[in-house]
Amino acid sequence: MKRIEEIYWLRFYGCLAVFGFHFLDRLNQYADNVYLDLARIPTVLGTPIFIFISIFLFSVRYGDQPPSGFLIKRLQYVMVPYVVYGLIYALTKYVNLRREGVPADLLDTLVEYLIYAGWHGYFLIIAMQFYAFYWLYSRYGLERWLPPAPWLVLGSLISIAYWGLTRLFDLEPPGYLLWIAPLGWIYLFFLAMLVVRHYPQLAPPRLHEIPWLEGLSRPELLLTYVASIVLLTWFGWLEHSSKETWVVPLFILFTLFTVTRLRSVRATPLVKFVNRYSFGIYLAHPMFFAMVDFAHEFVPFSLFVYSLLLIVVGMTGPIAFNRVANGVPGGGTLFGKTLYVPKERQTTATQAR
Repeated sequence: MKRIEEIYWLRFYGCLAVFGFHFLDRLNQYADNVYLDLARIPTVLGTPIFIFISIFLFSVRYGDQPPSGFLIKRLQYVMVPYVVYGLIYALTKYVNLRREGVPADLLDTLVEYLIYAGWHGYFLIIAMQFYAFYWLYSRYGLERWLPPAPWLVLGSLISIAYWGLTRLFDLEPPGYLLWIAPLGWIYLFFLAMLVVRHYPQLAPPRLHEIPWLEGLSRPELLLTYVASIVLLTWFGWLEHSSKETWVVPLFILFTLFTVTRLRSVRATPLVKFVNRYSFGIYLAHPMFFAMVDFAHEFVPFSLFVYSLLLIVVGMTGPIAFNRVANGVPGGGTLFGKTLYVPKERQTTATQAR
């Protein structure tokens, strides 16, 4: 199989979406209006994109035969950075609270961040759960009982119901425990498995062979749905995060459009560069945002300068940090490995982390 170019574009978009979501959160401290809400719409797809990509690439590379040690290796690459960055963010939060004179208990803060996944690294817990599910699904042939197409429909309904009911009953467990439950993301697993199963037919010349997928991938349908989201946002009727009911159909339509329309669009050098450092950017950018905030306390910036510094420092800082960390033995394991991005055409399997 040829290199899958659209995965580069999806990962690039996902990285910028997560970055943009947290950037807009910072701006929201100084402005709260419908225009920021509209800007949030494309950023809500960041977390789902990373989950989808991981499942998709593993299924493409290993099929129904994940290698020996698969889960151990995933634990090493995913959970070690989770603990390391969780400690960094927890200690930073504790120090800041004490500096501001707010009573804080170090143990409680550590529990919130590491046990309750109360920081943006909650995504890693979600991913690890689906890595384990992929291993079970593949190793024990669960596709016989959980075929991707009908379970994409059922999984979407489950995820929509989960997010809807948690909003309706205003459930708020500690940290992000509500967010890491797999029920809210189960549709992503079956969407990835469905795309892998029908990947050869998803190119436009053969897309007509699967009429219902052809219909769902049409740009008119995606644009109509996005227009309705914009309209509802304008009237203030929507909340904006990846944990909303309306995100489920949006992500499905967006992904099917992307994997059918970007098959032959070569990723640019910039896209590949961001791909290479995407994991590090995801993990570390709030740390560099915090540095800008700290400087802002002593040297107040205008909103424009503050925004510019967030973008420049928040993007270049994690890239530089990740490059240095990966240049030290064991640094990639601790702080997140850079992604190998081949310069020449190779098989898709080389892209999986």
